[in-house]
Amino acid sequence: MDALSRLAEERIREAIDRGELDDLPGAGRPLALDDNQMVAPELRAAHRVMRNAGFVPEEVRLRRELRELETQVDAATERDGRVRALRRLELLRLRLALRPGGERALLMHDRYRERVLERLSGGPAGPGVPGAQDPEGEPPPLGG
Repeated sequence: MDALSRLAEERIREAIDRGELDDLPGAGRPLALDDNQMVAPELRAAHRVMRNAGFVPEEVRLRRELRELETQVDAATERDGRVRALRRLELLRLRLALRPGGERALLMHDRYRERVLERLSGGPAGPGVPGAQDPEGEPPPLGG
């Protein structure tokens, strides 16, 4: 522990001994910490500033737009509107796929989405999932 940290700890202990920290809001409750444990400590402040300023990473923005377009395609009643939405959707998927690691991430997103929808609709769970069946309708062999 460096000198500055020791000084800070000493001042905090003195304030506690004097009772200056007894009536703080939220006393006795857990702290609401940011969910940034996966971010390097030296980058956390910069990430917080960007998040508070409304900055959204490009990939997150593209994925949100992807979900919105998927909803538009599903809801489209006119052929022309559906075709336009499908074209925009394919362009957006291509943009995501061209990003570093994007093709694999996009593929995993699509597979995950399909599996979730199947599970929610009561359909097959997919290979490797307990109770799943292969395409011919056969249950997986016991033990694997």
